[in-house]
Parts: sequence; C-alpha cells; structure tokens
Amino acid sequence: MKDVMKELAADLKKIVRGDVLADDATLETYSGDYSIFKVRPEAVVFPKDTADIKKLVYWVIENKKTNKNLSLTGRSAGTDMSGGPLNDSIIVEFAKYVNKIKKISADSAVVEPGVYFRDFEKEIAKKGLFYPPYPASKDLCAIGGIVNNNSGGEKTLKYGKTEKYVEELKVVLSDGEEHEFKRLTGKALSTKLKEKGLEGDIYRKLYALLEKNYDVIQKAKPKVSKNSSGYALWNVWDKKTFDITKLIVGSQGTLGLVTEAKLKLLKIKKYNRLVVIFARSLDPVPELVETLLRFDPESIESYDDRTLGLALRFLPALLRFMKGGLFTLLWSFLPEAWMVLRGGLPKMVLLVEFASDDEAEIQKKVQEVKMAVRQFPVQARAVKDDVEAEKYWTIRRQSFNLLHSHVKGKDAAAFVDDLIVRPEAMSEFLPQVNAILDRYKDKLLYTIAGHPGNGNFHIIPLVDLNDPEVRRIIPRVTEEIYKLVFRYGGSMSAEHNDGLIRTPYLELMYGEKIWKLFEEVKRIFDPQNIFNPGKKVGGSAEYSFGHMKL
Repeated sequence: MKDVMKELAADLKKIVRGDVLADDATLETYSGDYSIFKVRPEAVVFPKDTADIKKLVYWVIENKKTNKNLSLTGRSAGTDMSGGPLNDSIIVEFAKYVNKIKKISADSAVVEPGVYFRDFEKEIAKKGLFYPPYPASKDLCAIGGIVNNNSGGEKTLKYGKTEKYVEELKVVLSDGEEHEFKRLTGKALSTKLKEKGLEGDIYRKLYALLEKNYDVIQKAKPKVSKNSSGYALWNVWDKKTFDITKLIVGSQGTLGLVTEAKLKLLKIKKYNRLVVIFARSLDPVPELVETLLRFDPESIESYDDRTLGLALRFLPALLRFMKGGLFTLLWSFLPEAWMVLRGGLPKMVLLVEFASDDEAEIQKKVQEVKMAVRQFPVQARAVKDDVEAEKYWTIRRQSFNLLHSHVKGKDAAAFVDDLIVRPEAMSEFLPQVNAILDRYKDKLLYTIAGHPGNGNFHIIPLVDLNDPEVRRIIPRVTEEIYKLVFRYGGSMSAEHNDGLIRTPYLELMYGEKIWKLFEEVKRIFDPQNIFNPGKKVGGSAEYSFGHMKL
C-alpha cells in the first residue's frame, strides 16, 4: 500500500508546481477534521494556483479508467464538523498557497478559498466593512469552507446566510477548465443556454430539470429559515433569474473545485449593544424568543449551563482567546462565580445584540427589551462595554474548541450538532431531543448552544469513542433525532452541511423523488464522480459509521 501511495505521489509531483506529500504524518493530519470520522487519504496536494488545480483534474480524468478510486476533495482550514473534507484518495489543500485577497471594493471582495476568515475580517474592517454570515468558528475557518458549506452564524438572524452574499464564483469543473458563474436573466441566459461545451450542457440540462420538476422542487424546500442539507435546487431558478452559484454554494465541493469567490459586504454599524438574559428554566425560552424577535435584533445567541460550566472549568484556556490584562479578565468572571455560589448556573444564557448608526435608537431598544422580558422568570442586564461583551461572545464562539481541545478521555462528537425547526416548535421539540439523549446519559454528556431566534441548535455530546457501546449508540441516536426533526418539518443541518454524517439520511429527509434529482444534478456536473465522492449522493451509513475515529 505504501508503494502505491509513493507511486501516486511521484506521478502527481510531475504535473503540479505545488507540494505533494504522502508521508505518514501528513496523511494522519489530513485523515481528520472536527467530525467523529477518520478517513486516510493516499496523497495531499498543495496546489500553487488555478493552473495546478486544472492539471490535477485533467490527470484524474486520464487515469480514472485504470484507477476508479481516484478523486479530488478540496480542503481549506479543516474545521468541518461533518467529515466533508475527508476522502481516501487525493486531498487538495487550498490554505497554503491559494489564499489571496485579490480585491476589496466599496461593497464586495474577491477572495481565494484558502484565505483564513480571521485575516479577511481584519482587512475588510479597515475599510469599515463586514461579512455578515460569519460562523462561530470565525477565528479558525477559511473562506472555502464557508462557501462550500453555506455557513451561517450569529448575524444570520438579521442578514441571512452565505447563499445571499456570494455574487460570483470561479470553479474548475469536470472538464478540467475554470468556469465563471453568476446570476443570469433574459438575453444573457438565452445566450448561455445555446453555448457549446460543458458549461452550456450544464445550463441546458439543469434548466430542463428545474423546469420539468419546478413545483415539486419548490415544495421540497425545508420550511425553516436556514438549511445546508442537500442541493439547493429551489434557489437556482425563479422563472426570471437563473443563478448556479446558489447551487454550488453549499454543495461541499461535490460539483467542482471553487477557485475564487466574489462576496458581498456591508458597512459596519457605528454602535452596538448587548443584552444578556439568564433563564433559570428552559420553559419560557420559546415565548421569550418570540418577544425578542419583535425588536429586530442583529442576533439572538445562546448557550446552556453545561457550556458555561465548561468555560469556568477551563477558564485559563478561555482567557487566552480574549483581549485584555489577566487581572481584568479574571475580575470580569466574578459575577458567574458568584452565581454558582448563590444557587447554580442558569439553564440557558441568551445574548441579544442590537446595532445601529443611531445611538439613541439603540439605547431605546435596549430599555424596551429590558422592560418586555420582565414578564418572564429571567434576569436581564445590558452589558456596559465591549470588554464585558467579549466575555460572553468568547464563551459562545469557543465552546466547541474548548470541548475539542481540553476534555481528556472524551471526544466532542459532532453528530446531531446542527438541528433546526421553526422557532415556535422549540417548546415541544427540545424536550423530546433532551429525552432521547438523556436515555443514554451514562454514556453521553452534552452541551447545547446555538441560534434560538432561528430555532437552530448545536448539540455537542461528549463521549468516549473507544467505548464499543458508544459506537453502537451514535448511529441509533442520530437516526432517532433526525426522524424527530423531519416530523417537525425541520432540517438536520442549518449551517454545517451533510458530509459523511448526514448524507446517508438525505433520502429520508427529502423523499425518493428529490433524492433522485440530487443524483441527476451530480451526474450533470460530475459524471465521472471526480469531486468529493460519497457526500450529498452515493454515501451510506455503513461507510460513514465504519469510519468513526478511535
């Protein structure tokens, strides 16, 4: 096997200018992401540029006749929680070289997939701009993952997800050429439908598929505010505008390799204010959220008592993520320590953020919110400054990282980590989720954080993946909870996408008709199954759960 990998790496080195590695340490690193899976690749390629990526695709096309297993899976930061960038053939790593911010204008930016979001955020902030749907992992992730997963985060409640902010994409498709996609209407669309070559074929076949199945596709769209499961066929064609970027965003690299994205940006508001609400019980949370939504907040984020307890337990590690002097930071956590001494932690902490260019308006909203929530058995306080606000945001954003890095003997197991139902269903839905998980409480400890304004929750169990019983429980719990989600008309992934963990359940979520359309879309773009096989279509629970890491 090692000889085969060496031979593959030697062949790849002949065709690209970038790096090709197949040593044990590299293959071990690229066998995992932030998911529960481990899949060992045969080689990792670090392309220098688009020319290298095109050569890789050409090479796979030529050699796939003799080696059917050959494929290409794109990867940027490797923080995916679904197993999306894992594959047993060739990993294409963008972060090392394909990582340029090419242009920043008054309302948009052109970037490559390997750009780390933290670097991108700093550069656009210099121009008073921000990218609204950044995820909680914004200090760790890269643009490629954001686009390919259709990511969202704390600002999604007000501004929407990545799909609303991708204006143009350049993608290397299954002909080995780079193609540009953007929204088309009228004459431009008519011209494109007559074009020769792969791109014209894709437009014609996809147009025919969407027209023939228009009503059933629109009906299949999940009735929730966010969704990253399946192919977003319902967003491509509205009888006026045809936009293939809507399909490629969230396709998890299964239709081609994205080489460049033009992203829409917004101006940063001058003022923001955070209201923190401590709920001793989960019972009033759904009605509380409904009340808060009337005030049009930028975001409503939450985390549970287990998450807050974890933050206090690993306080030194948490402080490293925060700005400021050690004494000041420690002092800022005294209210939480006092809360524990007086009677325990709140069951849920809600972070309600407002932003405006009018300082008086924002102050008025904060006061109105504090008055409105008095009807509930909660405590609410307006955070006095950015330093204090950062404490709460750091707990929310770094909770998974703390779990992933600091809990010894347990794994932060992302398998029911991204559930969404309509917010009004939360009061019925969440207790049933808790009941399922609590049946296995001797094996599963779990934290809950998320976006209650959207009805979207991230549930991260802590488990020992070396325990054979845990390995039997995970598939059982996964299917049981997903079936519950589908009964409420929700989605099993609001933001994190399908990957290895959710692909096997897509037919259960959408039904056979839509599932078959997903398969047809894959064939239209990628008839040789070159790009990230086993994700979106062609996956199985047997393969996925057979690759849980030890």
